[in-house]
Amino acid sequence: MIINVSQQLKEPIGSLRHCRISETGDAPIHGEVSLLRTDQGIFVSGTLETTLKAVCSRCLSSFEQPLTLNIEEEYLSKAEEGAFTIDENQEIDLSEAVRQYALLASPMKPLCRKECAGLCSSCGHNLNLGPCGCAPSDIDPRFAQLARLASDGKG
Repeated sequence: MIINVSQQLKEPIGSLRHCRISETGDAPIHGEVSLLRTDQGIFVSGTLETTLKAVCSRCLSSFEQPLTLNIEEEYLSKAEEGAFTIDENQEIDLSEAVRQYALLASPMKPLCRKECAGLCSSCGHNLNLGPCGCAPSDIDPRFAQLARLASDGKG
C-alpha cells in the first residue's frame, strides 16, 4: 500500500488529497484515506475495511473476522524514532500502520458468532453441531447449594 506523495509535498500546507485503497491478497483491504499536507509531512486519515482469518476462542473453528480500521497517522519528512516516515522516493507505505491498527482492532477472544456454544468439557465435541450425548458433569461441591436453589425455582 504505497502512495506517492511527491507532488503533494510541493503543494502548500493544508492541501488535501483523497486516495482510494484496494488491495487483494491474504487479507483484502478496501477503503479511502485523506492525505493532508502538514508543516512536517503528510497526515493520513481514513477508514479501511478488511477481514482476517481467526480461530474462535470457544469452539476452535476457523472463520473470517471482519474489521474496520480508522487510521490517523502522520508521516514525517525527517526520521524520528517511533514515527512513520516518507521515504527517499517521496512515498509513504501504509502497510505497517494498517498492520498495527488491525492488531489493535482485533478482539482478544474472537468468536465465530455471539451464540457460540463452544466445546464439550468432557469429550471435546463442538456443541454448535449438536449435543454430544455426554452425561451432565458433576457439580463442584462448593456450588451444590446454588444448584439446589436453581432446581427449587428460587434462583
